[in-house]
Amino acid sequence: MKRLWSIFTEDMDHCYFTGANVVERHHVFYGMGGDKKKHCEEYGYVIPLRPDLHPNGVQATKYARTEVDLYLKQTCQKDFEEKHGTREDFVNIFGRSYL
Repeated sequence: MKRLWSIFTEDMDHCYFTGANVVERHHVFYGMGGDKKKHCEEYGYVIPLRPDLHPNGVQATKYARTEVDLYLKQTCQKDFEEKHGTREDFVNIFGRSYL
């Protein structure tokens, strides 16, 4: 199994928000086309979430698909712009700006 890491936490076995031990590992940027999943793994934009908080998971709530999703995307974009490149670089890799 691939060893994932996260800018959010070192504990990939417990939900970042609740501490629950049943988690799905969410790639913050996802979708068709490009290498978004690969880039998420490269930059640490992966986070363990309880299934109902996983924005694109089967059990996702409306709160997860809106509030949680936007919070995670904005946090990752801020991290990228502070450590890795410009907003233009971010948009070229992940498709759009969330700030």
